[in-house]
Amino acid sequence: MPGEASVGQVPGEGAGERRVRVVLVDDHRMFRTGVRAEIGRTELTGVEVVGEAADVEEAVTVITATRPEVVLLDVHLPGGGGVEVLRRCASLLSSPERPVRFLALSVSDAAEDVIGVIRGGARGYVTKTITGSDLVDSVFRVQEGDAVFSPRLAGFVLDAFASTDAPPVDEDLDRLTQREREVLRLIARGYAYKEIAKQLFISVKTVESHVSAVLRKLQLSNRHELTRWATARRLV
Repeated sequence: MPGEASVGQVPGEGAGERRVRVVLVDDHRMFRTGVRAEIGRTELTGVEVVGEAADVEEAVTVITATRPEVVLLDVHLPGGGGVEVLRRCASLLSSPERPVRFLALSVSDAAEDVIGVIRGGARGYVTKTITGSDLVDSVFRVQEGDAVFSPRLAGFVLDAFASTDAPPVDEDLDRLTQREREVLRLIARGYAYKEIAKQLFISVKTVESHVSAVLRKLQLSNRHELTRWATARRLV
């Protein structure tokens, strides 16, 4: 993670006294490479990266084969997103002997993304602005069974689970895929198609297809109606 603090000075115990096996799941290869370079120097950090995956199918295969202690999981993935990975790895999460624990690591700070993966079984959620040393510390805390959140995200979880009644389900929002929600949010924030394509590493044509699908599913006519819809639900 360029520009962040080096993990050469990791707080806490020395690397020789603690070890954790980690799988990286993110659909951006360059980001995975950066994370591996930043935290995967086992002699310094105690983190051993034992596998990588770029989509849901690959993630399930790699996680099942390697049985890491911790999975760093992106929320938005081809094939159904991080929630789908958690669903398909449910038996590994609940293993009494060697549970696989999940820590979401995402660019998104949207409440529905945070709550979705926590309900799916993740032990925490941190954003990609985290420093290398803090990420190492978070990985070890999750390995030990702690819940870890970037500061403002913890409030989303507390609000969602504060009452015994489950928050109401937004059926319209549930019709959208994770990628469609991401495009929706950026459209509502005023991004142009080219800007969205650049940020999500997809083509402008793919952005247009996602917008068309969102408008159709929500029965809206244009991006102005879409922006009002998103703003009313505090998705912006």
